[in-house]
Amino acid sequence: MSAAPTFITRAQSAEPDTERAMAALLARFDPKTLALLILFVGEDHDLRAIERALAPVIGQTRIIGCTTAGEIGTGGYLEGQIVALGLPRSHFQVATGHLTDLQRFRPEQARDMAFELRAEVTFSTADWANEVAFLLSDGLSLMEEQLAWALSEALGQSPLVGGSAGDGLKFGKTHVLHQGRFMTDAAVLAVLRTPCRVTAFRFDHLTPTDQRMVVTDADPDQRIVREINGMPAGPEYARILGKDPQQLSPFTFAAFPVVSKIGDDHHVLAIQRVEPDGTLRFFSAIETGLVLRLAHGADLESHLEQELTRLSEYGGTPTILACDCILRRLEAEHSQKTHRISAILDRFGVTGFNTYGEQFNLVHVNQTFTGLAFYPPEEDTDALGASDYLYAQREQEDV
Repeated sequence: MSAAPTFITRAQSAEPDTERAMAALLARFDPKTLALLILFVGEDHDLRAIERALAPVIGQTRIIGCTTAGEIGTGGYLEGQIVALGLPRSHFQVATGHLTDLQRFRPEQARDMAFELRAEVTFSTADWANEVAFLLSDGLSLMEEQLAWALSEALGQSPLVGGSAGDGLKFGKTHVLHQGRFMTDAAVLAVLRTPCRVTAFRFDHLTPTDQRMVVTDADPDQRIVREINGMPAGPEYARILGKDPQQLSPFTFAAFPVVSKIGDDHHVLAIQRVEPDGTLRFFSAIETGLVLRLAHGADLESHLEQELTRLSEYGGTPTILACDCILRRLEAEHSQKTHRISAILDRFGVTGFNTYGEQFNLVHVNQTFTGLAFYPPEEDTDALGASDYLYAQREQEDV
């Protein structure tokens, strides 16, 4: 299978010099024709240089983005690159807004912003039936749960999909981008309205086992677990796995995730790291009394191909905007499947980034592949000329 050319354009640059990388990227787009430009920025790029490069574009199109724990584009998994995705005005109406000072988060402020953005896109394109929202948030803010809940309340039936910005594996400082300015302790929301079919999706390859553990002491505000089963958290988790506590690493957490099971559903509560005092810091909210289960993973490669194939069966080959947890990428590296999984991502034309967490409607989750699949209208496919098709194949930049 090969990704079909569509009206949505992507581009990327492996150029380490940020100014040259941005010049090459922006040369691929005509901002006046775009409703939205999304940037995913790899490690070690100069954020001020990106802001300077975007200054002439502000006012011509909406701009959002974030720093990453890895990028996804042509070639699959990327590192240290800048990846861009452009949505055209011809098929998208977009309104964007941002929230700052998340440490003093006020739900009513988030709800008001979501209401205003929905009203903006609905007023101008009431005859376009499909509406979705895309959220990018500071991955170290610890506020994603509150954000997702408040925004979903205001968005009603419109799906909310998003990802937490990354900083490689440094966990030092993450940034989100809105209208040419990078911010920390902030979140950016884009509400999209389109006549095209859109599928919001979330999947993971994990199944809960019967191996249980109870959180007996936690600090929910800091996402820290001090004790599991009445014992120091790090050593007890290692004991359950049959491992040396000194050998716990991000690869361990990726290979042996824990989930919270509610009825037939489960949510992955991924461990970020072991603190020097032996406590466990999580990527998502955790609380005393919560029952966790170890999860068993199916084959990551075959599961990904199966799910992406299913998205393509819904009606043509979609453009996929994805938020893929960094722990999935670490699992791929640990199992030496990075190249094969990259080939799948490339074949299905996936664009996106590796996250510190994913948002899907009301919940903040981990270790999932979450995103939006945009399906081109049939008339666009029929009207595509041979020269357009050859150009897309030659450039390998259009999904």
